[in-house]
Amino acid sequence: MDCKGWWYDEAKRRCEPLTVRDEHTRYVLELRRMKDARSETVRRVFERLFVPYGLPQMIRSDNGSPFAATNALLGLSRLSAWWVALGIDLERSRPGHPQDNGAHERLHRDISLELEGVSGTHAQGALDLWREQFNHERPHEALGMRTPGELYMPATPQYRGTPEALEYTAMGSRQVNGCGQIHWEKECYFLSRSLAGWNVGLQSLGQRAVATNENNQQNVTEVYTMS
Repeated sequence: MDCKGWWYDEAKRRCEPLTVRDEHTRYVLELRRMKDARSETVRRVFERLFVPYGLPQMIRSDNGSPFAATNALLGLSRLSAWWVALGIDLERSRPGHPQDNGAHERLHRDISLELEGVSGTHAQGALDLWREQFNHERPHEALGMRTPGELYMPATPQYRGTPEALEYTAMGSRQVNGCGQIHWEKECYFLSRSLAGWNVGLQSLGQRAVATNENNQQNVTEVYTMS
């Protein structure tokens, strides 16, 4: 998935479609003109897509917003943290390496050549028509001259909504507050605001850390890892 580079429509408004494609069959699940690229807006698109198409095993994106937050824990944005909570793995292309997602860039090139600057293509209906033709009328050499629609099948895991909480086996659990913090053993730890509202699992690494306070007294504590 990615946001196609923008162009101006007939009314001089920016058109920057969101594109979502199945890598194996080239099937385009979405070509959607977005009013903005905020996490909440993009999430609503995926909530609608997951109902008929199921949950993918993995989502590949670049490192830009709202798909990732490079300065956050594990690079998670609010959007990608939600994907992880649904059990979806993340794969990100390397910064400055569009070839990592070359087939999707080729899709964007086709959209540019066939839709940019063409009268009437600013409307969502025109984008839907292009997607329908791409999926069901255009054979691909890489697919044995078959169309993506001939091969695509929805994912098996069904979308059943967002879980209220995540379950961790044999691990302690703490909820991340609105400031991105958790409280553990009377201490406050900052994780990430992208995880606000989710609970995280804590497990001992079997190690013990020794810290010396201002009175030169040693405190021994367990070292934990987070999931």
